[in-house]
Amino acid sequence: MMKHLLFIVSTLLFFSFQTSYQKEYHREYYSDGSIKAEGWKINNQKTDYWYSYYPDGNVLEKGHFKNNKKQGYWYFYSSENKLLKEGHFINNKAEKWWIIYDIATINKKDRVTRKFQYRNNKKNGYCLLYKNDKLFKAEKYIDNQKMGEWTDVFSFKKDNPNASL
Repeated sequence: MMKHLLFIVSTLLFFSFQTSYQKEYHREYYSDGSIKAEGWKINNQKTDYWYSYYPDGNVLEKGHFKNNKKQGYWYFYSSENKLLKEGHFINNKAEKWWIIYDIATINKKDRVTRKFQYRNNKKNGYCLLYKNDKLFKAEKYIDNQKMGEWTDVFSFKKDNPNASL
């Protein structure tokens, strides 16, 4: 009798454990029926790779979740399907290097790209500015505040002798 009861309890525990951690693919929709987001969930929390979409079906963002928080490398797009920015998340906060594309234009021909260092969801570290893929300026940020800027290597190295980029 005791063995039989133990078997039933262990079987119930096994199946309840299995169903409570079941991974399922999930889709969310806009009111018009077009897809809004899709990805994996465990216990109703986003996990693994997810896509979010604009109402017209173009990708808005894509990346990994862990325990319902953005984690790892993410990509963000304009409604015209152009890559706007990409970078790392740790526990839903921007961290490490981020690349922001075409956030400023000097004239119609030039394309400016910025590479920022983030820590704890704030610009902390250097920002490298590229015009048409050539470095033309460096800036330094602490808690989102610009602390300096340089347009030549000599003055940058003089002011930042221990910088490693």
